[in-house]
Amino acid sequence: MDVELAKPFIKAAIDVLSTMAFIKPEVGKPYVKRNNVAAGDVSGMVGITGEKNGSVSLSFSKGCAVAIVKNMLGDEIEDIMQDVKDAVGELTNMISGQARAGLAERGLVFQGSTPTVVMGDNHTISHMAKAPIMAIPFKTKDGDFTIEFCFE
Repeated sequence: MDVELAKPFIKAAIDVLSTMAFIKPEVGKPYVKRNNVAAGDVSGMVGITGEKNGSVSLSFSKGCAVAIVKNMLGDEIEDIMQDVKDAVGELTNMISGQARAGLAERGLVFQGSTPTVVMGDNHTISHMAKAPIMAIPFKTKDGDFTIEFCFE
């Protein structure tokens, strides 16, 4: 697995979260994920097609997701579950989109699908490609999140 491919995802996560939610995440060491159990309580996923097929997911701990939503919406939260679901879908779209732009600069052009969002304890993420899954952990003061991606 080419660790260079992680760089556009790291940059996108830091850029999007610091701009949209005023949160500056700290990146951990990328690793190859060996199972399909989500790293967080709520996950967004985007299928990607193009030169290679695959998928990108973001999994947030409950605390991290709620903090992001509060920072994005201020005090206008009406239905926290729905707002978290919407925000995670939107963040997945924005981060994967910016990462795809970064990958395009490296000659890998992808299109993304509409994000799907899954919530719940110990939910699973089924990546579309059978290739190794690269996971990038992040820490924030409100909790953790992980970006995963894999391409055939």
